[in-house]
Amino acid sequence: MFLNRTPQLPTPEQALKGRPEPTFPLQERHTVLGTPLAGPYPEGLEVADFALGCFWGAERKFWQAEGVWTTLVGYQGGSTPNPDYEEVCSGLTGHTEVVRVVFDPTAVSYEELLKLFWESHNPTQGFRQGNDVGTQYRSAVYTHSEAQAKAAEASREAYQRVLTGSGYGTITTEVLPAEGRPFWHAEAYHQQYLDKNPAGYCGIGGTGVSCPVGVARTDG
Repeated sequence: MFLNRTPQLPTPEQALKGRPEPTFPLQERHTVLGTPLAGPYPEGLEVADFALGCFWGAERKFWQAEGVWTTLVGYQGGSTPNPDYEEVCSGLTGHTEVVRVVFDPTAVSYEELLKLFWESHNPTQGFRQGNDVGTQYRSAVYTHSEAQAKAAEASREAYQRVLTGSGYGTITTEVLPAEGRPFWHAEAYHQQYLDKNPAGYCGIGGTGVSCPVGVARTDG
């Protein structure tokens, strides 16, 4: 699909049709945290969805963060139901690689997770992240509440100002509601990939520019 031209998102009509049920199961527990990957999650926890390039290294960033209860990787933002990895990599599903983060908001704020998100990749690169090129590597935040949406938009504006001052271009990150954009879990071998393969590939790298959000928390 991409060959010698810029990657393009397929329209819903062009996207692969997918399937009504997944063809692979979700593993039961997180290999690092020991917590269940599938919901429903314990009361009081919240869900956040972030796309910042190859989800192998991205997931590790979040499972290492304080207050994160579990993480899992999958595909989101496209049109194909229950896609597999090869289909997503074809560029014909419209999905991007996503990390779902289940967190305790009394231990880590959503703003702090946004700060980690922005600082862990270069959000100005469009359909690529470093050497990884394709629509599945685009940057995105899929929000689960109005509060998350407002925080994500505010953080994008704040980070744009400091990136511009450091010589970077326009942020291409999409901030959209998770509603209507289902999260489809990835194959078991992708879950906690860098724990299972410590010497495995990680293409995640930030700009080195600090994001001015989530630095100071207000409790209560």
